Amino acid sequence: MVTAASQRSTRKSVAISRKDSKIQSSHSVRWDKKMSNHCAGALLFYTMMQIFFVLSFIETKGMSIAPYFGLVLLVAIIIPFCRRYEKRWEELAKSSIPETNMALRFRRDAITLWLLAIGLPIIFVGIIQLFAYIF
Repeated sequence: MVTAASQRSTRKSVAISRKDSKIQSSHSVRWDKKMSNHCAGALLFYTMMQIFFVLSFIETKGMSIAPYFGLVLLVAIIIPFCRRYEKRWEELAKSSIPETNMALRFRRDAITLWLLAIGLPIIFVGIIQLFAYIF
């Protein structure tokens, strides 16, 4: 009797673990949510770069108000760009693209997003320096 009871409990635990593995294997990556998180982080980083890097540069040089309008323009441009990235990934998540292709696309888009978030403020400072040198 003891062995029969232990076999039943073993069978139940095997069945439960099989169900768990099916649940885990059917759970796919939410690429749209991951890209949304990257967009939010990149937008925060971009804004912080604008505030601490670009504004500190502008304040030390004592230039006109034009660079401040450029800052507002750059912030206004990046928000719709991030939103388009999110919408694109919402559509890609609904498609039937294989998981490996999605991972490659995600990696490429995330790298592009972060390069823009880091690079645009640096490029903006370079443009300001160029205009300051010319004028």
